Amino acid sequence: MRLLSLLFVACLVVGNVMAVGHLPSDAELRRMAAQMLMVGFRGDSVTESSDAARYVRDLGVGAIILFDIDLTGDATIGSRNITSKERLQRMTAQLQRWGGGRLLIALDQEGGRVQRLKPQYGYTPIPSAASIGRMARADSTRHYARLMAQEVAQSGVNINLAPVVDILDMHCPPLGGIDRCYASSPSVIAWHAGMLIDEHHCQGVLCTLKHFPGHGSAHGDSHWGLVDVTDTWQPTELRPYELLIKQGKVDLIMTAHIFNHQLDSVYPATLSHKMLTGVLRKQLHYDGVILSDDMYMQGIIDNYQIEPALVLAINAGCDMLCVGNNISTGFEADRPFKLVDIIVKAVKDGRIPFMRIQEANRRIQQLKNKIKQ
Repeated sequence: MRLLSLLFVACLVVGNVMAVGHLPSDAELRRMAAQMLMVGFRGDSVTESSDAARYVRDLGVGAIILFDIDLTGDATIGSRNITSKERLQRMTAQLQRWGGGRLLIALDQEGGRVQRLKPQYGYTPIPSAASIGRMARADSTRHYARLMAQEVAQSGVNINLAPVVDILDMHCPPLGGIDRCYASSPSVIAWHAGMLIDEHHCQGVLCTLKHFPGHGSAHGDSHWGLVDVTDTWQPTELRPYELLIKQGKVDLIMTAHIFNHQLDSVYPATLSHKMLTGVLRKQLHYDGVILSDDMYMQGIIDNYQIEPALVLAINAGCDMLCVGNNISTGFEADRPFKLVDIIVKAVKDGRIPFMRIQEANRRIQQLKNKIKQ
């Protein structure tokens, strides 16, 4: 028995050495790791020497995320990337030139309180999801979704980090409490979300369901710390995902930094193999891109160092990691480069299987192939 055990361990070691031995060049591995990042930067214009150029042109990140308010600065309207239609169009066009026309550019345009494209910058005001849900009319949902999608596309953005498919619970401060949810019925949520996605697809814009596996019943905000939904979460919160996946409408799904001991007694969703691979991949049969919520939100960074958190998230099933550099934990210009270093080192050390990097890059490439050029 001991001999068999030793042989088994030896096989594992040899297998790991062989896997590490078949890694690509460092340059190729860095390129693949960079493709897995969605990063933010400061400024409403870009130059050859700006952080945006360094991230897109030099590092080769897969995606950029845009904001209109700099939460690491004075947090005033128009203090980050978005100040007017014209400036935003020029900026996204330049980003695409650096990205070879294959860059993913994302923002949150949900309507209501969460609109990066605000009327102050010349955009159409869009009602909140809760307001649209109360209207309960397909023509109203499609009308506002069409307006939203047209303006997102015209701005040069190709990913909307919407719709929210969390259940409506007024006791949830960051969601139901500020009207970000359509309804309390999973089928009604999926009905509205499906129409929003359809209108975005008509404009060549991809959409992101959030926040998996359900943040709507949380009585806390994961921006400020880990939230436990064990006692409030219901399995029906998976239903909107199930319905929209079956309809073939889903481009990306964003994770939630929440504990749910019903699904995993150890890790929050973003870091949970049980939730992302076990539930989302195997149970719900989703094979698209899984995007983490911001890895520097305090729900993660107050409880995990960034290096083990990145390793856990990638091994759990995250294909793309959001690092907006626009949160209470502060802005750091070289952060994307450091994160690529962490991922590359973890692959070379055998802590992240190279196969996971390949798998993530395959899904990201398939996502890019869906965007109309």
